[in-house]
Parts: sequence; C-alpha cells; structure tokens
Amino acid sequence: MSIALQFCGGLTLLIIGAELLIRGASRLAGAMGISRLVVGLTVVAFGTSAPEFAISINAALSGQAELALGNIIGSNIFNVLFILGISALIAPLLVSQQLVRLDVPLVIIASATVLLMSLDQNLSRLDGIILFSALIVYVVFVVRVGRKVELPTSPSDSPNPLNRNVGSMNWPGNLALTVGGLILLILGSRWLVASSVSLAQLLGVNELVIGLTIVAAGTSLPEVVTSIVASIRGEREIAIGNIVGSNLFNLLGVLGLTSIFAPGGIEISLAVIRFDLPVMLVVAFACLPIFFTGGRISRWEGAILFAYYVAYTAYLFFAAAHHDALPVFSDVMLYFAIPLTAIPLGVLALLAARKENTPPAR
Repeated sequence: MSIALQFCGGLTLLIIGAELLIRGASRLAGAMGISRLVVGLTVVAFGTSAPEFAISINAALSGQAELALGNIIGSNIFNVLFILGISALIAPLLVSQQLVRLDVPLVIIASATVLLMSLDQNLSRLDGIILFSALIVYVVFVVRVGRKVELPTSPSDSPNPLNRNVGSMNWPGNLALTVGGLILLILGSRWLVASSVSLAQLLGVNELVIGLTIVAAGTSLPEVVTSIVASIRGEREIAIGNIVGSNLFNLLGVLGLTSIFAPGGIEISLAVIRFDLPVMLVVAFACLPIFFTGGRISRWEGAILFAYYVAYTAYLFFAAAHHDALPVFSDVMLYFAIPLTAIPLGVLALLAARKENTPPAR
C-alpha cells in the first residue's frame, strides 16, 4: 500500500470511527439517564478527542513518542487557532460565562501543569496518573453540577449537533456503534502512524513536526466538522465548547494515559520545552481576552487566530528546513505581529471586565 493511500485511508477510518463512537456513546449515555449537558461536556468531547487518543497510544507503544507528543500539542494549538478561527470567520461565536470562568482557566492550568511536569524532559507514569486523576475529578464535578441544571428540551439546545436521539433505547445497536467506532479508530491510527513516519523519513522532516502539523490536523477533523457545522447551523456556543472540552481531554486524558502506557514514559526534547509547550500555553491564555471581549469571538478575531496558525505552521517548516528566512520571520513575529495583536486584545478585555463589574446606573 502506498504512503498516500495508507495516510488517506487512516484519516478516513479515524473520521468514520469517531462519528460512530460519538453517536453510539452519546445514545448509551442518554439511555442511562445522563443529561444532554453532561453528554456534551464529556462523551462528545472524549469522542472528538478519540483520534488523538488512538494515535498517541499507538505511537507511544510503537516507540514514536515524539509523534505522540507532537500530536497532542499540535491538536490543541490547531483546535484554538485554526478551528475557532475558521468557525468565527463563518459566523461570530457566542461565549458563555462558564467557559470564561471555569473551563478556559482549567485548560490554562492543565497546560501550565504539563509544561512544569516536562521540565525534567520526561512525562513519567506518575505524571500520567496525576493528569488522568484530574480528568476523573473534572468529569465527576461536571456530572454532579449537570444533574442540578434544568436541561433544554429543544433539539437546537443540545450540546451535540451530531446527536439528536440521545435517549434512544436501542442498546444492542448503540453498543455496536460504540465498539465498531473504537475498532475503526484503532485500525485508522495504525495506518496513520505508519504512513506519517514513512512520510517524515521521505521528506527529511522529523516526527515531531509531522505530529505537530499533518497528524494533528488530521486527528482534529472531528472537531473541525463539529464546530463548522455548529457555526453554520447557528449553534455557536457548541463550536467553542467542543474545542475547549476537547483540549482539556487531550491534556488530561490522552496525554495522561499515553504517559502511563508508554514504556519509560514520554521523553521530551528541550526544543519542545522551550517552544512548542510554551506556544500551547500562550494559545490557551489568548482565549481569555478574546472570549472576554463582548462575550463573543468576532470575525476579525477569528481572522487573527487563523493567521497565527498559518504563521506557526510556517515557523515549524522553516525551522525544520533550517531556512535562511527563519531569523527574519521570528523577529517580525516576536517584535511586531504579536505585540500589535496582544496589546489591543488586552485593552479590550480589561474594558470588558470593567464594564461587567460596573453596577448598572439607576
């Protein structure tokens, strides 16, 4: 089988497998009496992160730890910069207060924790246990809070645009969908990892760059489809919630379990500690001022996010190729592009926060 055919086949199986897993697991959760809100925050977020999980576990067990790590970091960066950027360009995205006050700060804390754990250049089994335990605590908290919330009855209020029959009692069929989706994810991940490694060797690009770009974009396709469809249908809060929830699952669940199962943990290079992990943390931080400005992500903010993803990808390939343009490109981004966007966004966020805290005039 050719590299291109194996790569495309792996991506196709991942997308189909994630779709089947989301449908089956969501309906099983509904049949067990779990609310739509909780299904959206947990089952759907895990379902769209399932390709990252399958790829990372398979890569770690195969000895390609850099590909596993690059996939997780790259997916989180891709989710925010590319998917939210494209979704906001389609239609401005509404931001709930829960995202600003709870979920985004949790993603920031998780990103910072992973960076601190990586300073010894290894994510050990103990680190993985800590991360995965934090995920369990988060899920338990969400379930407990979700049971106290009165749930929407309108289909348009469902947190999962792919799921319209959450309460279906067809247990055998839904169980078959779930198991079938998992099998396709495992098979697709094996094809994608194998073809990605071959492609990296053919192009002379290291596995980390392939994981940060091609594989990360490929495994984030479920999030792409879900968020773009949600934006087109006008379910704009779903587009953001899907991304934030998936990023949290990637860090705590996917990276946690990968660290547990990988022989000797995940080795992390100094380049990742000095650049890629800080970029992931900065991207998570960037969500706060953007989400705070007017309670939505406007089209121009979406354009900024998308432009930064293009710049990030260009930097990776310039660095991998040791291109002469890399120093100039780095200086332009560091001293001009980033300040010119960070300062106005910070000011707008402060104004929005002050306006929110100002008591209404009588």
